[in-house]
Amino acid sequence: MTGEFNYSSISFSLLALLAGLSLLVAGGEALVAGAVRLACRLGMSALMIGLTVVAFGTSMPELFVSLSAALQDKQDLMLGNVIGSNIANVGLILGICALVAPIGAPYLSFARELYYVLAASFAVAGAAWYGFFPRSLGLLFITALILFTYFSYKNGSIQRSAEELKDDTPASYWRILPLCGGGLIGLSFGSNLLIGGAADVARYLGVSNLIIGLTIAAVGTSLPELASSISAIRKGEPDLLMVMGGTAVIKPFFLQQQQLLQRDLPVMTLFSAVLLPFLYLGNQVSRLYGFLLLVAYGLYIFSLKAS
Repeated sequence: MTGEFNYSSISFSLLALLAGLSLLVAGGEALVAGAVRLACRLGMSALMIGLTVVAFGTSMPELFVSLSAALQDKQDLMLGNVIGSNIANVGLILGICALVAPIGAPYLSFARELYYVLAASFAVAGAAWYGFFPRSLGLLFITALILFTYFSYKNGSIQRSAEELKDDTPASYWRILPLCGGGLIGLSFGSNLLIGGAADVARYLGVSNLIIGLTIAAVGTSLPELASSISAIRKGEPDLLMVMGGTAVIKPFFLQQQQLLQRDLPVMTLFSAVLLPFLYLGNQVSRLYGFLLLVAYGLYIFSLKAS
């Protein structure tokens, strides 16, 4: 691969990538913690906390990484991060958690959200076939995200998370502001370090930015968000809509990767679709299903290595 390196050696590139991931994790957690405390301090209800902090806060690492990549004309990394995160959430995270213990997930509680995920996946596939993700589609994604968040709260999923986060003892602004400010700084610096390090690693290893985004960046930005195993089912929709929609609103981007259309988007869609019969038949993700998800994820990773 061609292009200038950001760092002088592969060791520094890996160090930058790991440091970027660490800052994203710490920054994201600090921002969410500070935002929850600020919301409580201002007397906001659990409804508003759920519709803002719970719904959007945990997607901030992906959003910062994607915006940083898009603004640096590294759309491959951005797309790999978003799509790879959705694949990893189901195939890797949910698969491992289900192997440890079967995960109860009533079909009626999750079917609507999975249909949202599938609809968003088909929309991305259509944009990929067209070769461009326009600002108008980004605005449509943001609108869909708002509707999705509202219905998720009505169904109780976000409301329960908000009640768990809501603190009846308001914190002082001297505790809140450093958390919010430090979180934003960590996300900003972390996203730049991760993008620079990941791009260098791709060049040193002779692989594409898309592959790095689908693997290292995707898994790294997915793990910290999953406070519980069941959240893996719900994470796909907010991430896909918020990150791709928000990025496109700020800077529309091209989708010219044939591999994305022929391999990665179908895999992402299939991983979401396969949950429907899993939940319909047993209202849970059993150990057997978890094992099958992990095997499928391993085969997908092998296909990346072979490409």
